[in-house]
Amino acid sequence: MLSSGAVPGVFYFAYGSNMDSATLRGRRGIEWSRAVPALLRGWRLVLDKPSLFRAGSAMASIVADAGAEVWGVLYEISGSDLEHLELTEGVRIRHYQRIVVELQPSSGDGSPTTAVTLASGHRDPEARPTTRYMSLLLAGAAEHGLPQTWIETLRAIEAVEESDESAAILPFLDQALRKPS
Repeated sequence: MLSSGAVPGVFYFAYGSNMDSATLRGRRGIEWSRAVPALLRGWRLVLDKPSLFRAGSAMASIVADAGAEVWGVLYEISGSDLEHLELTEGVRIRHYQRIVVELQPSSGDGSPTTAVTLASGHRDPEARPTTRYMSLLLAGAAEHGLPQTWIETLRAIEAVEESDESAAILPFLDQALRKPS
């Protein structure tokens, strides 16, 4: 288990753009007490979930798949930060839903850890992630020391350039997503 003598928080598994500090800490205003690479077995990463704010753009989700695995970052965050994260990810409007998963952290005593993560059943086979979005996944994976094979898997995902209209809305989204001080 990852906990120390401090008051424990909630374990949250990020596999998409929230792996990146600039997104989770910077854009969303969420602090964590620890972050370690972790492996989720029995799930597959998909990048076909329609974005709430950018038409034709896809975001990450996971789907059950017994033979697959997903690398990501296991964060320990506060309960209030999890509430804010779920608010900004659209859990209340069913854009994502909270699920409980069992992970294998790559550090610590090696014991499986139960965590929450977010997944979505919304699919659009025509949607593609943007190069900007994929750069966040790659930055987060490298920052937290995910395996090179996983980073190569992420690099191989087809991405498209973001439209000028989508890029123009980003500063407004960033302000809306940030946790109030």
